[in-house]
Amino acid sequence: MTTPRISRHRLRRSLLSVAAAGAALAFATPAGAADLGTGLPPGPAAARAATPAQSAAGWAAGTRSYLVITAPGDTSAARNAVTANGGSVFAHYDAIGVVVAHSASAGFATAMRSVTGVQKVGATRTSDVPADAYSPTLPSAPPQSATTLTETARWDMTRIKADKAWAVSTGSPSVTVGVLDTGVDDRHQDIAPNFDAANSLSCAYGKADTRAGAWRDVGTHGTHVAGTVAAAKNGRGVVGVAPGVKIASVRIAEPGTSMFFAENTICGFMWAGDRGFDVTNNSYYTDPWMFNCPDDPDQAAIIEGVSRAQEYAEGKGSLQVAAAGNSNYDLANKRTDSSSPNDSTPVNRTITNACVDIPTELPGVVTVAAMGNGNIKASYSNLGRDVIDVAAPGGDGAYGVYSTLPGGKYGNMNGTSMASPHVAGVAALLKSADPAATPAELRARLGTQATDIACPSDSRCTGTTAKNAFFGEGQVDALKAIGGTVPQPGPYFENTADVTVADNATVESPITVTGVTGNAPAALKVGVDIKHTYRGDLVLSLVAPDGTVYALEDFADRDSGDDVVQTYTVDASSETASGTWKLRVRDTATQDTGRIDTWNLTF
Repeated sequence: MTTPRISRHRLRRSLLSVAAAGAALAFATPAGAADLGTGLPPGPAAARAATPAQSAAGWAAGTRSYLVITAPGDTSAARNAVTANGGSVFAHYDAIGVVVAHSASAGFATAMRSVTGVQKVGATRTSDVPADAYSPTLPSAPPQSATTLTETARWDMTRIKADKAWAVSTGSPSVTVGVLDTGVDDRHQDIAPNFDAANSLSCAYGKADTRAGAWRDVGTHGTHVAGTVAAAKNGRGVVGVAPGVKIASVRIAEPGTSMFFAENTICGFMWAGDRGFDVTNNSYYTDPWMFNCPDDPDQAAIIEGVSRAQEYAEGKGSLQVAAAGNSNYDLANKRTDSSSPNDSTPVNRTITNACVDIPTELPGVVTVAAMGNGNIKASYSNLGRDVIDVAAPGGDGAYGVYSTLPGGKYGNMNGTSMASPHVAGVAALLKSADPAATPAELRARLGTQATDIACPSDSRCTGTTAKNAFFGEGQVDALKAIGGTVPQPGPYFENTADVTVADNATVESPITVTGVTGNAPAALKVGVDIKHTYRGDLVLSLVAPDGTVYALEDFADRDSGDDVVQTYTVDASSETASGTWKLRVRDTATQDTGRIDTWNLTF
């Protein structure tokens, strides 16, 4: 079975496999007094617009969305001009001087650009605004499935030493990471314990929708990202980089298309600032342009509007972390773009470095490249000297990033979308360790604490080991973020004898432990290296000397990846250390076979 190739998409990811797991959990509804004039929560930059429940009767075919940029403070003159020139005000953000306007008039932008006090005007899309914008449908709440999966220290977490960081700190519940994405399944068993419903919403179409459940996933991407940031350390499923912090969902993707237009991103950043988010993760680019060029009046308005919103959020204490993109493209050497606009018919464009990927290349944003399992750039990851800030595991080939999916499920995805939330999680640990740290200080520490990665033999990787086009300042380090050090390993035992794993068979490989007194540790490390095609056939267990069986992993039936190279952590503190331990491997299907190549125990 083959897996899909990674391709460039506004969602910076590629789905590889999905596993069912989970249990239904209750969720909280948003709390807090509403703004009496709009029905929206209070806040200095809340979008002043009609509530999402208004009738779709206000919609007309041909309606387009525009950003009208004016001086920050009071947008009333610009709003009056919108109405006078055949438009309507959908939302407005006075603190940054941005009005989101709708109009079906072909001459609306030209007319508005001649209005005194209006600085820029630009269409945010080349397609019509959906009728759903005027009466948004709430996303469904998917039924939850139970899981038999137990937590393990997966390859991506061990790469950034998150598994070692958890022994020191899992992060503070006073730290909030906003996931600006397709939404989040708040009822997932690994998300619910850390989910902040009161600070979650939808910003689809560019206006705050705080109805309960509006934040839910209209795809799978956002839930996967959220799990990487802060899936709970609860003994089942997976563990996020910072499993002690809070997650808030800011859905900026529109249903049906999963597109992220500029007004949606602006709404999300303003919400992040007003709600005091410490970090946001942004694994997308702002549709419909992969790169926005300042010499185009529409794109110039998009650049200005989103830039102001990001600066606002940063000024309120929020650090934005963003994925670099999945096109293996040199962001420091831009020449062409043939994928934009992606909401209508793409055209071939000649571009320059003045054209920017938003929000990835905005000042103050942490730009994240993806790595495979090793000191290697992921094959798809964008690059760019002095553009890439840091790198993190994003998966590549057989090594996907395993995380949460809607409905209590789990699965692998690859992409810079998966790398970015690793960095957002490390930033959350940094903020937990130093609550007074500013976004600029967090950004600097991510780089200075990163592990330097030298360039491979690739002429595109320019720079030094300390900072280069592929990895920026290096791979982030969660252990350094919380001020920890790598503990000295305990006694180590290994079995390197091959054991054949046949179809529909169960085999065991023994290790005899001697010279270790007392009980085994609460964090017994079980290192496994199994060569086997289609690992979805496998179920792995550790058998203690007294016969007690500890489940390591029951791979999803649809996991078509090859081999298992993984270190599991087992609480074996009730077991006597000395004696014969066994790795048990069960093959549950036909066609694919393999062998236990080697395995080990570290006490």
